[in-house]
Amino acid sequence: MEAAAEEIRAERPWGRRSASAEEAALEVSWVQGFSDKNFGFINNQTVCYPCGNYILFLDIETKKTSALPCPTGQVGAFAANANSQVLAFSDRRLNPIIYIYTFPELRKLTELKGDAQLDYTLLAFSFTGPYLASYSSIPEFVLSIWNWQENILLCSESQPGVTVTSLSFNPMNWQQLCSVNESSVTFWHIERNNDEHHLTRNPVKLHDEQGSVRSHKDLFFPVYYGEDLYYGPELPVSAVAGLVGDEAETFLPRNYVRSSVHPTAHCWTAASGVYVGCEEGYVLAVDAETCRASALQQKPLPERMRKISDVVSYVHREVQKKKGGKPKDLENRVFFSMAFCNEGLYAAGREGMLFFYHIHGLRYEMKICADILEPISSLVFSPDYTILLLVTDKGTVYTYEPVHGGEAVKLLDAGSTCFLAADFLTPGDKYCVSVTSSGEVQVWFLEDGTCLSKLNLNIEATAMACCPSSNSVAVGTKMGQIYFLDVTKAEAPRVVHRIFLSKFPVLSLHYDQSGQFLITRATEGHIFILDARPSKLFQVLGYVALADEVLDLSVVSDLKNNSVEVVAVLNVAEVQRARLAIFCLPSALITDNDKYVNEQGMLNASAIKKEQYDLDYPLSSAVRLKDNIVYGYCNCAPFICKYHLLEESMLAGPSVFLSEKRIPSNQFGSGFFCLSPNRRWLASAAKDGVLIIYHSLTMDILAQKHCHSYQGGGIRSVVFSLDGKFILVTGENDGALVCLKWKKITKTEAKEAAFHWQSLLAVLNESALNENVVLKSMAEWQFDPESTSESIPEEKFKEAPLKSSTVEVSEEGGNITSLYSASTDDVTWMGQKIQKVIREETQRFANQKKELQMGIKKLRKTIQKMVHENEQVPDIEKLEQQEFNLDMEEQERAQAEAEEEVARVRKEIEMENLANLYFQDVIKRECWDAMCVKGRAIKCFHTACEVKNYPLKKYGKEELENLEKVLRLKKIETADLKVQKNNLEIESETVSSKEESQKAEEVAADGSASSYCLVGSLSSQYGGDTSTLYRQWDLHTREQKVNQIVLLKDIIYKVKTAFNKEFDIVAHQKEQEIARVKERNLRVREILAQLDLQVEVWEPALTDDEIPERALTVQDSEIKVEKYLTQQEREKAEMLAKLEMERRLSAMDNERLRALDDMMGGVLEVKKEDILKVEIPPPSFISKPEHVWNDEEKKIFREYEKKVEELNEEKENYRRALENELEKLEASIQETTKNFDDTVCKLSERKVKSEMVIYQEELKILNLVYALLLDEELDAREAGLHNFLVKKEKEKVKIARTILSTKNKIEAYTDIYENVVAEGKNLEHSFTKEFADVPANLLDELLQLYKHRPKTQVTETDNRYLDTDNPYCRGCSGSAEDYRGALTLLMKAMDELDSPEHMPHGLDPSVWEHFCRARRKKIESEELVKWKLLTLEEMEAFLQRRAEDNEKVKLEIEAIFQELTWLKEEKIKLQMNLTVQFLLKQGQVELEGTEIPDYTDAILINKAIIEELNSSIKAQGEKKIASMVECKEFSKGILQLEWEHKKMRMQIEDLKQKARDIVTLPISKDRQLFLTVLNYDSRIAHRISVLEQTLGIMDELHKKNVKNRQKKLKELEKCISLKEQENYELSLELKEMLVSVSERRPIFEAADTRHVSEKIAKQRYREILKQKHLRGLVKEQGEEFDILQAEAERLRSGTFPAL
Repeated sequence: MEAAAEEIRAERPWGRRSASAEEAALEVSWVQGFSDKNFGFINNQTVCYPCGNYILFLDIETKKTSALPCPTGQVGAFAANANSQVLAFSDRRLNPIIYIYTFPELRKLTELKGDAQLDYTLLAFSFTGPYLASYSSIPEFVLSIWNWQENILLCSESQPGVTVTSLSFNPMNWQQLCSVNESSVTFWHIERNNDEHHLTRNPVKLHDEQGSVRSHKDLFFPVYYGEDLYYGPELPVSAVAGLVGDEAETFLPRNYVRSSVHPTAHCWTAASGVYVGCEEGYVLAVDAETCRASALQQKPLPERMRKISDVVSYVHREVQKKKGGKPKDLENRVFFSMAFCNEGLYAAGREGMLFFYHIHGLRYEMKICADILEPISSLVFSPDYTILLLVTDKGTVYTYEPVHGGEAVKLLDAGSTCFLAADFLTPGDKYCVSVTSSGEVQVWFLEDGTCLSKLNLNIEATAMACCPSSNSVAVGTKMGQIYFLDVTKAEAPRVVHRIFLSKFPVLSLHYDQSGQFLITRATEGHIFILDARPSKLFQVLGYVALADEVLDLSVVSDLKNNSVEVVAVLNVAEVQRARLAIFCLPSALITDNDKYVNEQGMLNASAIKKEQYDLDYPLSSAVRLKDNIVYGYCNCAPFICKYHLLEESMLAGPSVFLSEKRIPSNQFGSGFFCLSPNRRWLASAAKDGVLIIYHSLTMDILAQKHCHSYQGGGIRSVVFSLDGKFILVTGENDGALVCLKWKKITKTEAKEAAFHWQSLLAVLNESALNENVVLKSMAEWQFDPESTSESIPEEKFKEAPLKSSTVEVSEEGGNITSLYSASTDDVTWMGQKIQKVIREETQRFANQKKELQMGIKKLRKTIQKMVHENEQVPDIEKLEQQEFNLDMEEQERAQAEAEEEVARVRKEIEMENLANLYFQDVIKRECWDAMCVKGRAIKCFHTACEVKNYPLKKYGKEELENLEKVLRLKKIETADLKVQKNNLEIESETVSSKEESQKAEEVAADGSASSYCLVGSLSSQYGGDTSTLYRQWDLHTREQKVNQIVLLKDIIYKVKTAFNKEFDIVAHQKEQEIARVKERNLRVREILAQLDLQVEVWEPALTDDEIPERALTVQDSEIKVEKYLTQQEREKAEMLAKLEMERRLSAMDNERLRALDDMMGGVLEVKKEDILKVEIPPPSFISKPEHVWNDEEKKIFREYEKKVEELNEEKENYRRALENELEKLEASIQETTKNFDDTVCKLSERKVKSEMVIYQEELKILNLVYALLLDEELDAREAGLHNFLVKKEKEKVKIARTILSTKNKIEAYTDIYENVVAEGKNLEHSFTKEFADVPANLLDELLQLYKHRPKTQVTETDNRYLDTDNPYCRGCSGSAEDYRGALTLLMKAMDELDSPEHMPHGLDPSVWEHFCRARRKKIESEELVKWKLLTLEEMEAFLQRRAEDNEKVKLEIEAIFQELTWLKEEKIKLQMNLTVQFLLKQGQVELEGTEIPDYTDAILINKAIIEELNSSIKAQGEKKIASMVECKEFSKGILQLEWEHKKMRMQIEDLKQKARDIVTLPISKDRQLFLTVLNYDSRIAHRISVLEQTLGIMDELHKKNVKNRQKKLKELEKCISLKEQENYELSLELKEMLVSVSERRPIFEAADTRHVSEKIAKQRYREILKQKHLRGLVKEQGEEFDILQAEAERLRSGTFPAL
């Protein structure tokens, strides 16, 4: 351990060392903590585990710990091997190293340096052999196998991106490993070829989440290739996806992906299998050879056992509820760890229970062994399998003995949270105290680090400090509370008081050396000063509020002047500089507190002599020494600044103090200082984890220690003991508490520290004694769950200062405890001060307050009266409501808030409108503006027929270029084809020109008739030009198919364009028709108006589908809400409305028009259309009676009647003319619109045919695209196979090279083996020659001894654990290294045979020695032959496996070649076998044969004869079917009767069998009860209830017994303490008696009373023997009484089981 420390010093030269520093050095006294759940046994009694920078060794029996430091920082991966008693661990740095150490020597054996760049995550030792497996993290993810004895890397394999969670060797075969990650289990086989090693990977096929086995399909090489004449061959999914390369081999479609179980733990069995625990609750048994997994299933319990199990589970749940725990789901168990033994499998997980599985095949029986109520993360068996270690997530370690059973015993309770702080308990040489971030306080014995006691506060702690003047400990919390603990009894700490300072978290706690003050640093620059003495109940004296954030605090005590100086380092946010705030705390602050604080508890700056200094560098910590010298730790550069503060340069000067000296430091990261009590040593700690001790006067380095690491966050706290002998250091995040002590130190330094300690104790002893008495007398503070930090909301803290009326505080100074009564527990000290100030001000200004209230009431009445009067006045004189608001600021604030909200909402709406406008613009641009032909429709006038056009986009530039290129290429090909045909025709002129012309005409005629059929579409009839297309049977190449697709798309575009032209004509025609109808409707309306008919006129109009542009404009009628107008827009609208009104009024005021209306009805002449409105006025005398008319009047009346008759006749004629005209107009409108509807129907038929033509062309395109796609899939498959073939060929070459080199090695090794065998035979043959001079009888005896061998030859490991329960100690497969160890053991066994006892009688000793040497040489030769033979067999097995791999690769390559050949054939077939589209007439039937039948002998028959014949045949067929149905029904009835007969026979047999069973059925007692008792179920329920009552009674008895035992333990403890006191008194008496004896001895000798004393002694001896005999009799009788009592209890329980 010290050698490692020396290595650290050699590696890191920290800086200048003083001359005396060579004599000073630090060493680790002890280490405590728990940073990792990785535990391991190093032997049967010792457990080791990593903690920060150390490996801790814990003795199970004595519970003592020792530490091994990591040479270079924090410990990474860790593993231990109990067989070899070695451990391995890695460091955490760049290019990490694996260290191998022995135990208990703690000697470094070797260092393993691999290729890992960042970190090792896992280490694992083999059970046999010197092998170690390591797994590195990102970026390598490499599994490496090492021979740690020879420091050789045997082999390695990479798994990119795979994070392994656990790794282990097969204990029965070191050549097998198992690695587990979150989703897979992998077996690794180590193959050895003499000195070569190879890793082969074998993944395990796991079950899915439902527990079923997934069928694995090879998607790259499917089992069967189907083939379809149309769709082509069936190809793998990777080829369909177009993948090439490695992706094609590993591609898996989403529908094939099924999530598997998630492994969480594994362990090996003695049969080389593996049990795997899964997150889903399954336990899998995996065979390492076949890599097949099977799920274990629980044996079904009998009904009785199942009921008992249900009762036990119910009782267990109830117990958990009573204990306050959460009921556990025992059905869905998740195991985090497993351990195998001879009896079965132990498993544990998040339930906190230890389960035992007794496994038979794939069935298991389970029982619960222990319940520790905490999630268990690890299970570890001791090497002898007598102890099982249970490690929990919370840092607790338990031991369980499987043989004895019982409960798990707690071994270690280290805690899972990090240490927050540590300090020494006064006087500082015996105990120390630590606290964790979770609020757990521990008391440690300083000598060896033994944990004496623990106390969990259940809070989030932030700071801790021990009081020098008493044995009290202060613990600060995040909620601003301080807990005070009484540690006068180190074994039983207790909370005696709590103070709620403020809502600010407590950052640090500091005591002065005299123990008078407790200085508390909080956030936001607050520093609280408390009285540290328990006699004053830790009274809060006041606080200091600084303007900036306080980074660090240091306290210096001046014992001579009885004052305390506080130095605070402030963080100035504006500039990159530090500021020191220094103030003094006089002792008078305690006695006369009112002079130094104000009403709110703040200390006066003048009274405490507050000073501030600005420094030139940003500091994270500072300490002040004598002569105003300050050392600061710079956090921006690696150096320490020295400042000299002059008294004349204070706050008045704005100057910045410059550092006098900058001392270089090799530490990095932010750090802090800690000054020793004698102010001679200055400790510097930083994020790198290195602690450096400086001499405070010279700043020379005295010592340094790498006790923590940068990876663990560095050092959190450092504290010196009062005597300076010990240093406590805690880490930031590594969970380690390190206690350092001086290994070497100068005598001068030691004397100075001891002198200061003694002088300080002289000051503290008297006060400490008094304060401890008070502290012991204080009652224990009771935790109130409602007032804990977890239950107090932050709102309560914020509201506390405001609720002054609900809190009452006692003003009596004597009753201090009332300040912290239950009513004020939730109110902070600052809140109480504020409330007190508020109450005092309220009492002081009570009269003024009443006067103000009365004035406010009067003012309120006045305002209400004014409001009432304002309501009575006219509207023009009324004031607005806001005019009566006196609080204008509140009104303005409310208006501002409303305006802000309106602005926010308006901005949101504007942004939403902007987004909608953007979407509108995008949609319009893509779907409307980009269309050269907009989509629209035409509807009929009278029918529901509707026709839509084809929306078309313009050809893009690339599309036009591509089309022109294809057309140009097609023209060239056509011209070239014509030239070739002409050349062929000139060469073969064998037919006459007439015949050629006739044949050409026939071909032309046939072509005109069958062109549509061959082309496959009618697009030429609908605007498409098919002359540019390729012939369908000429499309062989890919380029031709692509060009054909381009041409077909162009034809579709032309067909759509042609239809759109016709559509536009019809659309224009509809517009004309609508215009005509509107024109005629004008006349119709005039006629209807003249005829005075109320008839609705049909008015056709274009819809939105016919005018789609209408959707882009918003009409005013579509807006349903009122438009929002601004003030300017509103004024403009009002002005326009006013002008319009004036214009209308001026237009109405026209005298000329009014005169025309009055005189002639508004017209100058009467039109013919108005004749129906003409009325002849009657004469004026019409009102007179007729007999008084004169002749003139009668004549006028006759003329009047004549005119009326003529007018009526004219009106009737005109009415008839109007009606006839109306009928003609309506008929004309009806006729024209019907004609247009017919046109639209014809256009619809044209649209249908155009659609048909388009679909025909699209079908061609689809066929061509599918052919191209199939071609691409074949190409992708071929490329994937070529890539796979290249890999296999490389693999084949590699295997061939391996086979060749292995054969050469085997040949060479065979020669070596044969030579060794020959040497062994030569030794046997030369034996007789060497001993030829020995007599014959002795020679025969020597020959027998020469062949004699020791009986047992076991390895050291097997011998060590042969008599234990270790399941892996028998039958372990050994290695060549094991045979070397066996040879050593065999030579040790031969020592006994070589002894002279076994030498034949009469043989010369020199000959015997020569014989022994020859026999040893022969044994060594035999063992060498065995070793060589084993190695040769391994090499041959390796060669055999490689040969098998080579054969397998050959077969795969042959299969690849076959598939490549098949793919080429398929490509050729697809290129020649084209898909041709034909057009067939409706009703045309395609014949199966190719020959045309001969119709020369055919005759014509009337169709009626054929139909008549068919009808008669149909009738006969129906009759036949009816008879067949009848026969079928009859046979069905026969079968049914036979089945019923058979059923009845079987029922008879069953009844007979039941009768025989009833006769032979044995009637047991339970069956009799079941048959005789009426309520059998109630009887069983009663029995179960009796059993439950019995269980309850037993449980109560057990609890009573436990209580009695606890009482007895307490009584025994009291007795022990009394006995100890008596022993102490007796020891004092013994001392006095010895003195008296020494005085009386000379008198006795002079008196010569020896005979008398001998007589008295004999008599006393006889009495003692008699008493001893009587005690023995009493003991025997007591044992007999216990036996008889146990027998009586057994008989009673057998007789009365219910009791």
